[in-house]
Formats: sequence, C-alpha cells, structure tokens
Amino acid sequence: LNVGLVDADVFGFSIPGLLGIADAKPTPVGELIMPPRAHGVAVISIGMFVDARTAVSWRGPMLHRTVQQFLTDVHFGDLDVLLLDLPPGTGDVAISIGQLLPHAEVLVVTTPQTAAADVAERSALVARQTGQTVIGVVENMAGLVQVDGSVLELFGSGGGADAAERLGVPLLAQIPLSVALREGGDAGEPIVLRPGDAAGDSIIQLADDLARRGRGLAGRKLGLSPR
Repeated sequence: LNVGLVDADVFGFSIPGLLGIADAKPTPVGELIMPPRAHGVAVISIGMFVDARTAVSWRGPMLHRTVQQFLTDVHFGDLDVLLLDLPPGTGDVAISIGQLLPHAEVLVVTTPQTAAADVAERSALVARQTGQTVIGVVENMAGLVQVDGSVLELFGSGGGADAAERLGVPLLAQIPLSVALREGGDAGEPIVLRPGDAAGDSIIQLADDLARRGRGLAGRKLGLSPR
C-alpha cells in the first residue's frame, strides 16, 4: 500500500527518530512540501522544522494551524492510507483532527494498566463526538516473555480487552514488550524489518488486518484544499 505518516504529536514528536530520518528535511516545491520517505513511507513531522533539542510549547491556534498545514500543504501523492500519530489524551490536537478529518477511523492505543486504559477510552469518546469511527483497540506493552516461556506482566493485564469491551469494538492486537523493539526504535530501525520477533510479528499482523479494511475515506470530500 501507499502509506503516508503524519507525526501529529507536536510536543512529543518521535517519528523521525524511530524511522531513522532524524536529519531529513522536507523539500519545498512551489506552495507545497515534498515529505521525506523512510522505508517507502512518506513522513512529515514538526521535528523536521525545529532543532531536535528544541521544546515546542505552542497554544491551541498554533497547534491547529500546524496540523492543518500537514494535511493541506504536504504533497503525499495518491495514498491508500494516511496514518496520524496523535498525542495521548483529549487535548487540542485530538480536537483539531476531529474538526479537520471528521470521518477518520481511530485506533485506540493503550497499555494493559487500568489507569492507562481509562485515559485511552476517554480519547475514543472524544473521537466519536467529532464524528470519527473507533475501529478497535491495540494493547501495547502487553507482557515480557521470559527465558522459561512465562510472561512477566509488568503493566498488569486486561486493560486493552476491558477498554475494547466498554467501547464495543474489537481488541485488534496485543503487542508484547520487546528488547529488540526498544533497540530498533532507538536505532531508527523498525522492528518489522527483523523477522521472528514477537512484537514485530504482532505489528505486521495488525497492519495486515487493517489493510483488509479498504479505503474508508475513498470518494469523500474532506473539506480541505491546498492554499
């Protein structure tokens, strides 16, 4: 699939580093921006416009304008999927995405911990209030497999399943804790490039399941246009 990725976590941007393109910069072409590509994915992030050691401390209007420009001024080309990585919670960015992409589909990501699941569930409720569709829950950091095959549940268990049940959506994946996943993220080498890791295999299965859903916004007017 042709995939674009928007790092909408403006305060905690991390996508460029995770994909190994921390030093990449977009290319201006007329009034549009050509995003860098990593592993075949077109990527845009505020981290490409500010120094990596800079703390972004913007209020709502600036956040809204930034997200809007990522959606209108970046030339992704013909995409099958546009993924947006949102910050946790129900803040300005989540509200802006709801206004700009009211028909988008939302994946709720939580850890197994009950407190985290409660916060993630509230973000799903805000998404529904803006017209978005919650399609499922992903439980991250689901457990650490030990040498003897047992699973150490550092962050508890059941949070993802409970959130999915309360929201009336499926639990789409449980991504286990993985040293290789952490190492790959720090090195800018996605875990899905390393076959055989349980976390990577779970992520690939999740991607396959999502790909079979089709293009949910195909043919719909988004109410957005380039400047």
